[in-house]
Amino acid sequence: ETRDWRLANPSLQSPASSLKMYKFTTLYRKVDDLDAVDNFFSHTHLPLAEQLPGLLKSEVSRVMGKPAGESRFYLTYELYFTSRAAFEDAMKSKPGVFLMLNLTPWAEKRLVTWFYAEAFEEDAGGNGRDEEE
Repeated sequence: ETRDWRLANPSLQSPASSLKMYKFTTLYRKVDDLDAVDNFFSHTHLPLAEQLPGLLKSEVSRVMGKPAGESRFYLTYELYFTSRAAFEDAMKSKPGVFLMLNLTPWAEKRLVTWFYAEAFEEDAGGNGRDEEE
């Protein structure tokens, strides 16, 4: 069952205030050989992901830590699509199949964690940003 948590927050109910997307997130764990992670990501994961049909945008983040100290994660990579169907179609494409074939051994060794989710993008309206004078 999918629950729409936006119903509890009136500011998220307006179609003009949020854009619903579907994203696939990969979390890379910290390992002893971070060069191997960087190499795999830069030369395999990234180029294959960039070829996925229907990809709206992607976002890479280097994890700097967590509130209580160090994080067990090193890198996150998020791929955004218009819908779950668009994501599924992308994964059935040649680059999608190759991407999953290359990522699966990393997941089996618990070097990456991955998940997909509905995402809602909202314009913060300048909150928390310095305004230019």
